[in-house]
Amino acid sequence: MIEPIKNFLRLESAGGIMLVIATVLALIFANTPLQAMYGGFLDIPVQIRFAEFEIAKPLLLWVNDGLMAVFFFLVGLELKRELVDGELSSPSKIILPAIAAVGGMAVPALVYSWFNWDNSAAMQGWAIPAATDIAFALGILTLLGKRVPTALKIFLVSLAIIDDIGAIIIIALFYTSDLSVTSLVIAAACLITLFVLNRRGVTSLTPYIIFGLILWASVLKSGVHATLAGVALAFFIPYLDDKGGSPVKELEHDLHGTVAFFILPLFAFMNAGVVMNSEAMGEAFTAIPLGIALGLFFGKQVGIFGLSWLAVKIKLAPPPSISWSQLYGVSILCGIGFTMSLFVGSLAFEQTGEDYLAVDRLGILMGSFASAIFGYFFLHFTLPKEDAKDL
Repeated sequence: MIEPIKNFLRLESAGGIMLVIATVLALIFANTPLQAMYGGFLDIPVQIRFAEFEIAKPLLLWVNDGLMAVFFFLVGLELKRELVDGELSSPSKIILPAIAAVGGMAVPALVYSWFNWDNSAAMQGWAIPAATDIAFALGILTLLGKRVPTALKIFLVSLAIIDDIGAIIIIALFYTSDLSVTSLVIAAACLITLFVLNRRGVTSLTPYIIFGLILWASVLKSGVHATLAGVALAFFIPYLDDKGGSPVKELEHDLHGTVAFFILPLFAFMNAGVVMNSEAMGEAFTAIPLGIALGLFFGKQVGIFGLSWLAVKIKLAPPPSISWSQLYGVSILCGIGFTMSLFVGSLAFEQTGEDYLAVDRLGILMGSFASAIFGYFFLHFTLPKEDAKDL
């Protein structure tokens, strides 16, 4: 029994499969007599208090603000590794994925805005279809096996990493509440301390984690979204230690399983529970879910493929090392917003006073699953039938 589980966890597609399972379970719980239990689970009160300092939130927000900070910490580690000696360390390799990522964020946002321009509250969700779920997209891609060229995976990962940078910037600029000066001062002091630790060559992870936790708590109280603390902390983790090892790579390796098989599936389970009754389905073609679904499905394709093709034609970027049909297939898969879109949606609509969270999840699920199914079958029929060679 143990060996089959280990074999499953070794699969590259396992993370994506776990997300699908978590989503299906959430939909089952939300649409059966288990709904009350599901709602009660999300609302379990959790409190931490030290003297006058207190954090009291329902379990849902501990996952969204706390565990997702660990996810963004992992994203930050991946960004640092790629910038130091990975695919993003060479300007020539960055240009085309960067242009594709910009198109993949801008056009979906425009599609959403076109549907919701006359509703100021709904316009808070303009960034929802701009996100890409790299775990889910890679999971779908790996289902195609060895037919997928290495260059295709590299392009998708590079594009998604730059997309994550865009998402981080959007969250920092547009999804903050009233700012607390005191909390920001404490956060700034933590950042300065982390910088000094890094510059003095401290390679022990303990002080980084301690000040990282203080940074997270202060950012949480500041009004800036707490997940950004995870990204900031990651960039101060030393890349090399005095023994020739890499704390960044070691942490990335240690956290990957926890994030892929626990944090992201738990987040999906707690945020994807859409009630699928006749009333909800009647709203499937209203402005918010339609703008999200079409932004993810069509906006991503047009933005990524269209801007990439234009950049190559006007010689702004070198030609891709993959075929145009493969690039188009990746453009479709990037329409899988899912966990990242759910996360941005929770930020966009948590304080609108309108019940937009249910309909935005419906749009995310429609757009993401349409992109996953269409992208899989498009690549299935266009990739070489024999095993692909590494490019």
